[in-house]
Amino acid sequence: MNHHAHGHHPSVDPPADARPLAVPTSEEMLARLEARRSAPLRGLVEPGPTPEELERLLRLSTRVPDHGRLVPWRFIVVEGDARRVLGERLDALYARQNPGLPAAKADMWTLYMMRAPLTVVLVSRPDAAAKVPEWNQVLSAGAAGMALTVAASALGFATQWLLKWPGRDPEAAALLGLTAQEKVAGFIHVGRPVQANEDRPRPALDEVVRFWSPEPASPDQSMSNDTP
Repeated sequence: MNHHAHGHHPSVDPPADARPLAVPTSEEMLARLEARRSAPLRGLVEPGPTPEELERLLRLSTRVPDHGRLVPWRFIVVEGDARRVLGERLDALYARQNPGLPAAKADMWTLYMMRAPLTVVLVSRPDAAAKVPEWNQVLSAGAAGMALTVAASALGFATQWLLKWPGRDPEAAALLGLTAQEKVAGFIHVGRPVQANEDRPRPALDEVVRFWSPEPASPDQSMSNDTP
């Protein structure tokens, strides 16, 4: 992959008398972010995004931090009849990998793929030859997934981001067309919510936030290991 064309803009310091741009705030956007949460996959129903909504959703998902402009991620959209075909192929692979699988689980991945109207498979594809650390590139893929969930919420949809067996197994990844250098970062299922879901507990900010100080921190002031 040739990334030489993706150079950085030269860094230019603003003049001493520079004033900040007048960027308006958006209470509607803030309110939507404050209410966004994952929805159970079983609670996602038709209709899915229209072609125009899907294009907008995916375009918004590309507006994420990307050090080096490497685009270290891509999307695979699974919708319509393709959901069943993929599910059946996953079931066949799973049965081959698990001899003696109970009959009740013979179509579990077909049912899984059919639950949501549309699924976006987020693929992480870091460029090992780039100067940008791989970790930065992986984080960019995660940002693309989060941007997708936020954009879906803004369009009136709900999502659930999962990483079950089809996203972790190399043979299943090959069915999706991934290369050996790529990894599934998640199956992001998109649909209309059937009910408002109760929010889950969120961490108190004093548990996860510290303001750095040049003074040595005491043990009870150390950063918590909890993650949001």
